[in-house]
Amino acid sequence: MLMQLALLAMLHQKPEKKQVPASKPAAVVRVSNTHRARMSWYAQGQLTANGERFNPNALTCAHKTLKFGTRLRITRNGKSIVVRVNDRGPFVSGREIDLSRAAFARLASLDSGVITAEVATVK
Repeated sequence: MLMQLALLAMLHQKPEKKQVPASKPAAVVRVSNTHRARMSWYAQGQLTANGERFNPNALTCAHKTLKFGTRLRITRNGKSIVVRVNDRGPFVSGREIDLSRAAFARLASLDSGVITAEVATVK
């Protein structure tokens, strides 16, 4: 009888509410050195200046002086991407950045050729 009462008590207990861990807050991205720059795109090359194989589908770019691995946030018409510097260039007057084909395509039509956008260094 005692066993039956214990079993009945267990069946009528409310299940414990599991603690749901709080979701992680969105990563805070700090940016600096925001300015406007003209940029184009490129899709050819075997190796980049830092030695890795060029991938036109990666979100990468070429810059004449920034350290390899520097991340840049590029924003144009409400669209924003973050690219990583892994190559040197562009070697055309009036342009500051050469984007990979995929990076450029996320900001504008490839037919645009050259665009102006906001550039910020991501810390």
